[in-house]
Amino acid sequence: MSDRIDHDRRRFLATAAIGIAAPLVLGSAAAAQSGKASPSHLPNVKPGANTSFAAIKQIDAGVLNVGYAEAGPADGPVVILLHGWPYDIHSFVDVAPALAQAGYRVIVPHLRGYGTTRFLSPDTMRNGEPAALAADIVALMDALGVRQATLAGYDWGARTANIIAALWPGRVKAMVSVSGYLISSQAAGKMPLPPSAELQWWYQFYFATDRGREGYAKNRHDFARLIWKLASPKWHFDDATYDRSAASLDNPDHVDITIHNYRWRLGLAEGETKYAELEQRLASLPVITVPTITMEGDANGAPHPEPASYAKRFSGKYEHRTITGGIGHNLPQEAPQAFAQAAVDIVGS
Repeated sequence: MSDRIDHDRRRFLATAAIGIAAPLVLGSAAAAQSGKASPSHLPNVKPGANTSFAAIKQIDAGVLNVGYAEAGPADGPVVILLHGWPYDIHSFVDVAPALAQAGYRVIVPHLRGYGTTRFLSPDTMRNGEPAALAADIVALMDALGVRQATLAGYDWGARTANIIAALWPGRVKAMVSVSGYLISSQAAGKMPLPPSAELQWWYQFYFATDRGREGYAKNRHDFARLIWKLASPKWHFDDATYDRSAASLDNPDHVDITIHNYRWRLGLAEGETKYAELEQRLASLPVITVPTITMEGDANGAPHPEPASYAKRFSGKYEHRTITGGIGHNLPQEAPQAFAQAAVDIVGS
């Protein structure tokens, strides 16, 4: 999960950029990136109005066979929606049809270790390091013939979008990033934090132990439900809503990916050599140049950085939006209208 830990670590390393960028005035929706479709006005979006996607498609991409939902016209501007941990593509079950109705081609992939996404080879390392997840999405874009897309996500998905925007800016038309700039490094992850900040990362330290790995494997559904409640204390989701997403955690690689991700962040697990150069570039905390809207819910119970701590990490058109009304960590599912509107606005900037 995204955390103010990134902010604190950057402060310790004296690399954080502090300041607030002036909001920009965003224009109307742009013409399609390909084809003839021209997006229209975004329809009203009611949270919980939808419960499922029409179908889940599969495609070989890089080291994975990726499961993904797709909606909207094939020639519309592409928006890729990226979920977090421990959630899944149902975070966008209301956002996707609204964007599709407005004329966008919407792609919602299961990240590695979730849902119907599978590794093509049993010998591939079950690697959860951030650069690997980002490379997966670039490979998916290549497999789908998508040259450029708007990326919108939260939690692991926002970090993945950040990395792609930083390393492959030509592939990103624009970005919506919940909790802002989430790029970090193993060096930053090794820096100690004040006790109150360390407490908020309790699950990361749990995952660093064999007991934690076994406990998560045995109790992942109850564990994830607890995270949902802590991260969104004012979101009164029902059992059916939770169960739809929790089913994705039954993926055979989910535990391995989750444990490796958090252990890698602390420098307790190695990544793959093929991603070393990318991680080295990310360790410098590169500035993101693509047009971006960052977002935050006013009741996010998960640790998260303050907007002032990351605003100057975005050098292109930039705006921050705080969404009120008791909105927690899973912002696109809790406030789908605001999230979808941000995607439309930034595409049209």
